[in-house]
Amino acid sequence: MTMALDLARALDPVVFAKDCGLTPDPWQAELLRSTARRALLLCSRQSGKSTVTALLALWVALFEAGLVVIVSPSQRQSAEMLRTIKGFLAHLKNGPSIAAESALKIEFTNGARILALPGTEKTIRGIAGAALIVIDEAARVEDELLAAVRPMLATAKDGGRLIALTTPAGKRGFFFESWTGTGDWTRVKVAASDCPRISKEFLAEELKELGAMRFSEEYELEFRDNDEAVFPMAIIAAAFTQEVQPLWN
Repeated sequence: MTMALDLARALDPVVFAKDCGLTPDPWQAELLRSTARRALLLCSRQSGKSTVTALLALWVALFEAGLVVIVSPSQRQSAEMLRTIKGFLAHLKNGPSIAAESALKIEFTNGARILALPGTEKTIRGIAGAALIVIDEAARVEDELLAAVRPMLATAKDGGRLIALTTPAGKRGFFFESWTGTGDWTRVKVAASDCPRISKEFLAEELKELGAMRFSEEYELEFRDNDEAVFPMAIIAAAFTQEVQPLWN
């Protein structure tokens, strides 16, 4: 029975999702079953992008026995996705055996690992052979990150997989350039109005609270520059860095 169950889960990630307690929306089911090696998810807040990506990360770890790397602008955000994965594991009956576990990683007895890291170029160098790399809040990570993560996929079977998910954050950065460019990406767009769990009443309240510009980014997925800014966001962002050394200790 266990072997048959594992086979069904391996052949259809949607079966696996339901066993983990998630009934996917149609777009989530399509993503779970997709064989695309490179995917961009432009999805509104609370649309389920992080949830479905976390589940896919767990499926890859269990059934491809590979290394999964999760990066975000901050350690806290990466750790949050790892907690979502742990929640799926807790819900899964006849689940896999865990060899080691911490707030930032899970290791399974099949040799697979899931690592949660802050999305900075300096913290992720040296990792190789990733079966899946997840870049959460991809419009808000450093531009150098993509150049740092791509070599991780070089020795992975079939070139590994890369999924970048986010809401818009201005007309700048690799996600915006990839989304609007001609590169070989599978692009998935899910606005708030496409999500059955987000009511019209909630959206009306958010529009009133946030204002039209921020609402259009967070829920309608528009890449925008601040109309009141003297310079476009790309120029402003280029003038700042997080790598400045302190003048004194």
